Amino acid sequence: MKNISVAHSPDADDIFMYYAIKFGWVTPKDAKFENIALDIETLNQATLKGTYDICAISFALYPFVKDDFALLKTAVSFGEGYGPKLIKKKGTVLKRNFKVALSGEYTTNALLFKIAYPNARISYMNFLEIEDAVMNGDVDAGVLIHESILTYNQELEVEREMWDVWVELSGGGLPLPLGGMCMRRSIPLLSAIDYENTLIKAVEVANKNRRVLAPMLLEKGLIRVDAPTLDKYLDLYANDNSVKMSELQYKAIDKLFELGYKNGFYQDLIKAEDFLIPSEYEELRAR
Repeated sequence: MKNISVAHSPDADDIFMYYAIKFGWVTPKDAKFENIALDIETLNQATLKGTYDICAISFALYPFVKDDFALLKTAVSFGEGYGPKLIKKKGTVLKRNFKVALSGEYTTNALLFKIAYPNARISYMNFLEIEDAVMNGDVDAGVLIHESILTYNQELEVEREMWDVWVELSGGGLPLPLGGMCMRRSIPLLSAIDYENTLIKAVEVANKNRRVLAPMLLEKGLIRVDAPTLDKYLDLYANDNSVKMSELQYKAIDKLFELGYKNGFYQDLIKAEDFLIPSEYEELRAR
């Protein structure tokens, strides 16, 4: 049996969506999944190096790895009226060239931020360090992601919602594409289809059994937040829209790629649906 590395972030929605596999509720046919939990920018950088077989990534990274990794249809996180937050100390006024902490060069929030704030001075750091960096005055502001958008210190305030930046740049009417997963193209196609279907089923099972799974994760100390915050966070990022991408979500990713291309961050303009695993191959082969 093959060992397939599956890397995801340690935030609550990724842990939640993966652990239906970890607990043995869903399994692939011919492989054993081995999971690794690392912060999202570490995963982005690892994908650039081709480290893992299946990996969570920021959607903004994907055009850089499209030749080596297929985009998966499942385990996705989109914001709809919410998302990362640009925060600062209460009462402060940000200058045009303010110092800001971002969670990584290839994150979606970094791409949108750089388009919206071209004069800001950027520092990249682990997402868990950003709040303290603002509190300590190491930077003037920071973009919070993951559970931090719900739990930040009361001495801080939101300068701007990245959702509002997205609406302004995209023209509105689309969810904010934050993160998804990709799979190494060198994996044989039938196996790749099975692995993706396993992940789709895992997200579906986790979502349907949330009232059972969430307390298990809390009891095992796998989640960084308390039960009410976890419940609220899963409402945002691990829900019915996470199971399998919709046409509207593909349009949103395409708009993100278009914004990156028009602003000089990508060499090529691509469409998300051109880089999916052709799952219809399994059905055609069986005929």
